[in-house]
Amino acid sequence: APPVRPGGLRADDARDFRLEVASELCRAPGDAVLTCLRDLDVLDEPLDARVGIAPGLALVVQHGTVVGWSLTDPVRYLTTGFADPDPGPPAPATRLLFTACLDVITTPLLDEVRRGDPAALAGLRRLDERLRGQREDRHRADALLAFIGELVEDHAGG
Repeated sequence: APPVRPGGLRADDARDFRLEVASELCRAPGDAVLTCLRDLDVLDEPLDARVGIAPGLALVVQHGTVVGWSLTDPVRYLTTGFADPDPGPPAPATRLLFTACLDVITTPLLDEVRRGDPAALAGLRRLDERLRGQREDRHRADALLAFIGELVEDHAGG
């Protein structure tokens, strides 16, 4: 991926603007960067640019069109509701839990949870317990727990 260039977008003229839905999640090792693309065909050709529009957030551009977005160090921005993220760095344990949570909420594991696969449900319960038991970085753990706890309640008889 090209480096992030700080900037923004400016319309050539005033008209309706619509951004294609970006639904294909691409994960860098350790989930240090999350990139969401409109489709995987975008990966068949080089990207033109990543335009930084906010700290850690960039729009991904190909052939002059926004084809997705990327978020660097997504764990740093975990928060509940509309609260500001914790300004301190995430705990190493939170980073590991974030990756475990992403594993559970993406295919194929999410499909297994929804089908009621016993091993997947047991893994979901263990993840829920790990999140509840984490003492450090509680705000970020609570943000992860909000979603995982709902999955447990809906699918694992929590």
